[in-house]
Amino acid sequence: MKQFTFSDMNRASGEILEAALIEPVALTKRGKQKLVILTADAYQRLKGETHAKAYRLEDAPDEIHNELMTGIDAILDDAGRDV
Repeated sequence: MKQFTFSDMNRASGEILEAALIEPVALTKRGKQKLVILTADAYQRLKGETHAKAYRLEDAPDEIHNELMTGIDAILDDAGRDV
């Protein structure tokens, strides 16, 4: 999970919100996690309001497929920066 400070939120809110569309993002204050930003779908799943549906990659609706590929690309981009 990516972490940003409250000060970062003032300077780069757009970047932080974009990151939260891909994965939950923690906001910290004085080094401690205070808030977590996550998508509405993820929040609903946590609350048990929706039931996750499984797809095979080739059978997934375009929206699900695109979301998965965006997440994979983000992970690969992050891994490339760590090298």
